[in-house]
Amino acid sequence: MDTNTVLAVIGVIVVAVVLIAAGVWWSKSRKRDLDRALGQVGPDDRKTREAKAAADARLAAEAEAETEAKTADEGTAAGSAASASAGGAAAVAAADVAGEQDKSAEHTPAQPAPQSETQPESRPTARPAAAETPEPVGSRLTRLKAKLAKSGNPFGKALFNILAKDNLSESDWEDVEDTLLLADVGADASAQLVDDLRTDARITGKTDPEAVRATLKEKLLDLVGRDADRRLNAEKADANKPSVIIMVGVNGTGKTTTAGKLARLFVAEGKQVMMGAADTFRAAAADQLETWGARVNVPVVRSDKDGADPASVAFEASAKAKESNVDVLIIDTAGRLQNKANLMDELGKIRRVTEKNLPVDEVLLVLDATTGQNGMTQAKVFAEAIGITGVVLSKLDGSAKGGIVISVQKELGVPVKLVGLGESPDDLAPFDPEGFVDGILS
Repeated sequence: MDTNTVLAVIGVIVVAVVLIAAGVWWSKSRKRDLDRALGQVGPDDRKTREAKAAADARLAAEAEAETEAKTADEGTAAGSAASASAGGAAAVAAADVAGEQDKSAEHTPAQPAPQSETQPESRPTARPAAAETPEPVGSRLTRLKAKLAKSGNPFGKALFNILAKDNLSESDWEDVEDTLLLADVGADASAQLVDDLRTDARITGKTDPEAVRATLKEKLLDLVGRDADRRLNAEKADANKPSVIIMVGVNGTGKTTTAGKLARLFVAEGKQVMMGAADTFRAAAADQLETWGARVNVPVVRSDKDGADPASVAFEASAKAKESNVDVLIIDTAGRLQNKANLMDELGKIRRVTEKNLPVDEVLLVLDATTGQNGMTQAKVFAEAIGITGVVLSKLDGSAKGGIVISVQKELGVPVKLVGLGESPDDLAPFDPEGFVDGILS
């Protein structure tokens, strides 16, 4: 055999050996990868598994110790309970070392939260130790009348300046009607007042300012309604106890603020009050009501979650008011005016579920006096939706919109019962027709 042949054979053998070695190495490497994929761990992983098994054993020992502790507590065996507690503490410490605190918490009985089993969806807020003393009703009326007189109201002054002229021309009477319309008295009421003034002998051809002022006052009082019963039903002798008041109105009119101020008004009269935060759709509405209640020790029933069913809050509030036998329950509602049908359904449901516990004595519509005639359409929708019994005019600061008192009563057929003239907590008071007219004519 020649040399070339020998070298070729040796080369083939070397190549074969290399290929076989490579195949063996690749096979072992693939097997290791396959073992890892199938969970067949190596020596280091086995150590981890053994450590985990030890931790599981400690958890089992802890669970057993806690079970023994619970049994000992129920049997009032003090010695056994102490031993079990010590064992439980040791088990917890071991679990902490093993890094298994979350699992330990699953086996450790949690301390029960206060009233966790009986806590309803709605809850009354705790009463603070100290509370403010609201201003009495009498001084409120005096202060509000003074505010009207000092407000520089152009409504009464404009009328008086026109009517005090020696001889009133047709143009003057048109100015009178325009002034009334600008003051939101309303078209029908303005025309009626102008006709009454033109036919009154004390106005036509008279120049005595006092006679003119007295006549104008009488005519305005007739329009405002001097004999209307403006008492809140909760203040009447035959009022139910608790007397339920539902507050309605478009968001932005000061409805929730008015509810808080109304609570203060009742507290000033010595009544026990509770409020229900059924406006669950407006962010922070319940918090706002709670703030008002906390200042005068008035509990507020509210939902534990945002966007809850407002009717459920109203039901819970009426149940708690009945149980506590308070004098007045004030329920704040949402002011969303998406469409008439939805509003009627929601408010109607609130009233129905409330009346399963207590009769509803009052539904107060809160109107922003500064919106004037623009708010009348919305007011009519609320009146149809739930049947209002009275109106609260907020932000009646003595501006030229004072005539809204006349038009809202004429359009809705219910009296204005309360007015608010400022941002102070005690700037809400019963509506006094004579004080109102005197204020705007001052």
